[in-house]
Amino acid sequence: MSKIMIKREKYLKQIREFYDSDLVKIITGIRRSGKSIILEEIIEEIKERTDNVLYLNFEKASDLIKAGTASSLIDYVRNNRKEGKCYLFLDEIQEIEEWPIAVKDLRLADCSIFITGSNSKLLSGEITKYLSGRFVSIRVRPFVYKEIIEYAKATGMSIDPNEYLVWGGFPGRLEVNSLESTQRYLNDLDSTIVLNDLINRYKIKKQAVFIRIVNYILLNNSRIFSIRSIHKYIKNDYPEISTATVAKYVDYLKKAYIIDELPQYSNKAKKELSFYGKIYNADVALNSIRVSNGRYDLDHNLENIVYNELIYMGYELFAFSNNGKEIDFMATKDGKTYFVQVAYSVTDSKAYDREFNAFKGLDNLNEKILITTDPIDYSTSAIRHIKFNDFLLMNDLKQ
Repeated sequence: MSKIMIKREKYLKQIREFYDSDLVKIITGIRRSGKSIILEEIIEEIKERTDNVLYLNFEKASDLIKAGTASSLIDYVRNNRKEGKCYLFLDEIQEIEEWPIAVKDLRLADCSIFITGSNSKLLSGEITKYLSGRFVSIRVRPFVYKEIIEYAKATGMSIDPNEYLVWGGFPGRLEVNSLESTQRYLNDLDSTIVLNDLINRYKIKKQAVFIRIVNYILLNNSRIFSIRSIHKYIKNDYPEISTATVAKYVDYLKKAYIIDELPQYSNKAKKELSFYGKIYNADVALNSIRVSNGRYDLDHNLENIVYNELIYMGYELFAFSNNGKEIDFMATKDGKTYFVQVAYSVTDSKAYDREFNAFKGLDNLNEKILITTDPIDYSTSAIRHIKFNDFLLMNDLKQ
């Protein structure tokens, strides 16, 4: 287990008040985003006041042997706990069949339960119903840049925003020093996610077409998405693949927290539109490891990073259609809404006109923001320009 040398207080403070609650604490997120480390940090805090703590990691064969079924897990806890409230930590619990049965039983036996998992099955309707709403959940994501800076200070490293733009924020990749080892780590992680979390878990027989679709989606982050467009891309080579199968494969990616789908909001209809959205990768490294000849997709990675950073800041996001002109984000928090447009550069006059014209026709009730990597300030009386490096250090969009 890698040792992340920072305390991820943003996540800890969301769950700290529930340490003694009988609510099941569910920590989810893409594999290797740091869930286990957060679990360790919680354990350290709880051990300051009690030693009635049990920890099992179900990615370890030895722990699966000890407590790899619902009944054996119940028996293990009963035989190893001390008197009084027991704090039970179950890492990657999705490896156990019928784990909700054990969790429900143990929750009623004076156990404060913390679980992690890399699949949204942990929060499916069936399990939610089984736990009778007696849970609280948080989703952990790879590092944002502020966390990378904190990590860099703790380790004496220096990590440039341009490196983050290509290789993202998976914590484990910060523990290697060379480009070759970074790529090797990320490719191994990608293989684990695709093979273990998807192909093996869902017993996918048509692996070649599945991998082709996965690669296509992850290479096309920050773009308008529809099941039909993906099916159109694949159907010539794989005519037997239906749109229903494509939809199922996309859903697998969402369930493993590999991608997010951002819905579109229309100012004309004044509502969320369900027929298409945009895809964002959990981390831009999932795009970069798939490109050829080192031609990294900085434009779309930039937008993807802005998405991840805004989510971390706590904004609710929509893609926004301004009478047919796409604005990347409508971002809302604490009753305040911002329209945010992202571009790598607007030094070219065509790019400048395109990005600024996207806001045309919007009233001045909500602030309009443009984020680019340009060192020059392009702010106008109506639009605030934020330089990308400055944006990465912000905690919110307020001036």
